[in-house]
Amino acid sequence: MYKVIYKAIEDINAARVGMLSPDIVEQDTATIEIRELFRVPKVGVIAGCYVTDGEVSRDDQLRIVRDGTIVYEGKMGSLRRFKEDVKSVKQGYECGIGIEGFQDIKEGDVLETFRTVEVAREA
Repeated sequence: MYKVIYKAIEDINAARVGMLSPDIVEQDTATIEIRELFRVPKVGVIAGCYVTDGEVSRDDQLRIVRDGTIVYEGKMGSLRRFKEDVKSVKQGYECGIGIEGFQDIKEGDVLETFRTVEVAREA
């Protein structure tokens, strides 16, 4: 039992907030410029890229922006530096990116990478 009603109200509010589903927020991670395209047999098109801002991770999702319009949003198939698979590439470095389910990449396209994060709601 509660001796002070304010404590009961605080506990009820805390329980109510805990029942709310979390907000899903996009967190931008990197901006990448596509400089060259490589056509690899049995693999498809690999984008030769330069990371202009942030850090790209293999687990990030991406969107392709062409002339200010989003032309694709999806997953990254592969992330490489030279010939080795890597988990991430920092700003100022070059990398090769394969994109799952999309082959219509063009030089000059911009990749924006992001990850979705769950944020607890507040009352």
